[in-house]
Amino acid sequence: MVKMILWRSVYAVASLFVVSVIVFAATQALPGDAAVAKLGKNATPAALESFRQLYHLNDPLPTQYVNWLGNILQGRLGVSFATGFPVGSLIGDQVANSLVLIAATVVIAVPLAVVLGILTAIRRDRATDHISSVLMLVISALPEFVLGVALVLLFATNVSQVLPAVSPVDPSRSIFQQLDLIVLPTLTLVLLVLPYVVRTVRACMIEALESEYVTMARLKGMSERRVVLRHALPNMAGPTFQVVAQSLAYLAGGVVVVESVFQFPGIGQAFVSSVLSRDLPVIQAVAMLLAVFYVLVNLLADIGTVAMTPTMRGGTR
Repeated sequence: MVKMILWRSVYAVASLFVVSVIVFAATQALPGDAAVAKLGKNATPAALESFRQLYHLNDPLPTQYVNWLGNILQGRLGVSFATGFPVGSLIGDQVANSLVLIAATVVIAVPLAVVLGILTAIRRDRATDHISSVLMLVISALPEFVLGVALVLLFATNVSQVLPAVSPVDPSRSIFQQLDLIVLPTLTLVLLVLPYVVRTVRACMIEALESEYVTMARLKGMSERRVVLRHALPNMAGPTFQVVAQSLAYLAGGVVVVESVFQFPGIGQAFVSSVLSRDLPVIQAVAMLLAVFYVLVNLLADIGTVAMTPTMRGGTR
């Protein structure tokens, strides 16, 4: 187990290094000039040159990358081109808002998906199973922005107006005092991850129910409820943990689109705004934070899956 954790950690660090190279190269390939984006097209050549020297934009790209990576490793995210303030202080509240959104999604989606997956597996090939399968398939086929717009039409505009259509969180108040603003974004993210988790839990439960040890338990006269709770559920815990963790990692990307749809002041909104203003330090910082979140969640998913699956603890590297 310790050896597996060490190997996975090495892979995680290597992955983050590759991501850092890609992120830096991608930001350098963005069209336009950061100095012009900040100072405007009417800025004098002297002002533009002064801006480039201030932020070391004239240095060779390898030098810029090494300096940037060194600062990242020391916890310094740089200074925003647009505001001149440290990036960490600018996006701190937005990161916290996004974490609240993701946490609310997980608290709602995971128990609901596990229960639905188990019930549809137990009632396999019945009407409820067919209805659930079709519904999950339809939802999974819809992109994030379509789900968001549909929920706005249902609950904020045409059909009813019980919830706000956008989520302009007041930064002077705690987000927990404005929970009505996160209902629609959270519901959109729940619908985003629900189909995948439900279908995977259903498949894992069906496989467990068709296994030899479950058949033996039934032959011994155990009640179906005891068979499910004592034999099937523990043996599907590992795969279920894996799919839940993967869905959580997927939220790191989905939250960018959802926050843009609802104008929610989270890390996704910060990313979109920084791209539009060509604020390279913010783009790089947000991209790396999302990458770190994704890699850490996958690392924890691998460790948790092995820990919860006795048959995998032996030779996993």
